[in-house]
Amino acid sequence: MLSELTALPKMAGVFEVEVDGVEHDHGLGHHDEPNQVDLSHLSPEEKWRLEHARMHAKHKGHEAMHAEMVLILIVTLVLAQLVLVQWKQRHPKSYNLVTLFQMWVVPLYFTTKLHWWRFLVTWFIFSVVTAYVTYRATRKPLECTTPRLVYKWFLLLYKISYATGIVGYTVVMFTLFGINLIFRIKPEDAMDFGVSLLFYGLYYGVLGRDFAEMCADVMASTVGYYSASGMPTKHLSDSICAVCGQPILVDVSEEGIIENTYRLSCNHVFHEFCIRGWCIVGKKQTCPYCKEKVDLKRMFSNPWEKPHVMYGQLLDWLRYLVAWQPVIIGLVQGINYILGLE
Repeated sequence: MLSELTALPKMAGVFEVEVDGVEHDHGLGHHDEPNQVDLSHLSPEEKWRLEHARMHAKHKGHEAMHAEMVLILIVTLVLAQLVLVQWKQRHPKSYNLVTLFQMWVVPLYFTTKLHWWRFLVTWFIFSVVTAYVTYRATRKPLECTTPRLVYKWFLLLYKISYATGIVGYTVVMFTLFGINLIFRIKPEDAMDFGVSLLFYGLYYGVLGRDFAEMCADVMASTVGYYSASGMPTKHLSDSICAVCGQPILVDVSEEGIIENTYRLSCNHVFHEFCIRGWCIVGKKQTCPYCKEKVDLKRMFSNPWEKPHVMYGQLLDWLRYLVAWQPVIIGLVQGINYILGLE
């Protein structure tokens, strides 16, 4: 490989590498030697190989330093996990707020730096709509149309993120099995598309879920049918939904045109969008009125709807990956910088 590179013209970018103990000077002030490389004429594979050789030459003989850096990384990860677990157990409200803020802001920094405009456009649309919905949910007194608006938006976002994640996962699996070749699509293009869709689905699924829980708590206490102590502050009529406070227009035994009416095991009735948002999107597993545990199997008899509840549980791991992993890695890099490790 290096014998081929010596025949190339003058360099556009120059550096020095050492491979197998032989130093190859590529134009660092030694213009009298022949081993000069023009990087602009190299293929991506050749550039990668040359950069790989450069990296090995740079880090040769630093095994002790690398071991120390790995030890710092492991210790920092363990200590960070312990701190986060204790914080979450002792002060869950502040932990959730900080995590939600970082989930919302951290990807913005990296995507802006990398110029990922498609993500920035979707992030901006999501932020504008969610900010408006959250603003409506936190107003007092609460308007009668606000709860349905909030739940319908987050339920729509939940379904879109679920479908996007499934499509992305399917594309990734098809690419691994080579099905993309049937459609003459390059593996790297298909994999990039699938991973991007999977990330979009998971990211907005987690973010929407956390915003929905926050809005659900605020609205439930504002409407007045639910309290943290479990004692309702208003009397619930049989014809009133305990989540949104609006009349029940469709009987439980009837098939609704837009939405149905559900009756829980505690005999309280709710609008479909309201109880779906309360139980699934907002992660509430109790009746909004009496705090009795909700029987999800009875409420959602359709087997295709049951995975939605499981899907919400599978999104939790992404919160740590997006919100806290960059912070921990930055802390490790800061420690290495202070100790003079590279």
